[in-house]
Amino acid sequence: KYLAESANDGLAVATLARRITAIHKAHVDQKQASPARSELVKQVMQGIRRTLGTKQRQVKPLTRDELLAALETIERVHMPVRAARDTALLLIGFASAMRRSELVGMCVEHLTFSPAGLEIELPVSKTDQEQHGRTVFIPQAKGSHCPVLALMRWLKTAGIRTGHIFRSVNRYDGVAKQGLTPQSVALIVKAAMAQTGVDAQNMSGHSLRAGYCTSAAEQGQPSWQIREQTG
Repeated sequence: KYLAESANDGLAVATLARRITAIHKAHVDQKQASPARSELVKQVMQGIRRTLGTKQRQVKPLTRDELLAALETIERVHMPVRAARDTALLLIGFASAMRRSELVGMCVEHLTFSPAGLEIELPVSKTDQEQHGRTVFIPQAKGSHCPVLALMRWLKTAGIRTGHIFRSVNRYDGVAKQGLTPQSVALIVKAAMAQTGVDAQNMSGHSLRAGYCTSAAEQGQPSWQIREQTG
């Protein structure tokens, strides 16, 4: 019943499979009989797979070259305030590898700047079952596309001293008081890439996170470091 209702609510097959694994582990840890391996559960999942299908939409990682091209376009076509926000959002999103929800949930109170870079305290993480939060560090980079300097420039330009960092900007370059939604991140990424002439159909907010992972792996960064950064 739980699986059927969850599928009707729109959860993907892969998500349901992960939840079954979590339920199984919880029972095993408590030395209880696990219902996750029963024949009934297997039959229900087979039915859900036939109904929903197992093919998942593949999100395209944002490459470093595509990111730089997008930043150049943003600076050229947008008004100053929007350009500052989108530049900071793309650079911080890529360098931190944070999830969309974490990115839009960032507040000024979570930031600690230092000569070495930026430390971001995330109060709650998707995989943080004990709700301890985690810390993300972004080193200050050389060149004109430093994520830390871009964020400082956005905060100064928008006059943001407290509360949510990434906010809506209207057509007159006015900054809203409320923060962006996770969906807004996807729209900003898609728009930025479309303006460079890239097919943005398979781009989303997750493309920033996936782009970091791909770039880090190509540069030979150990997998444990990538996991630590992505949480």
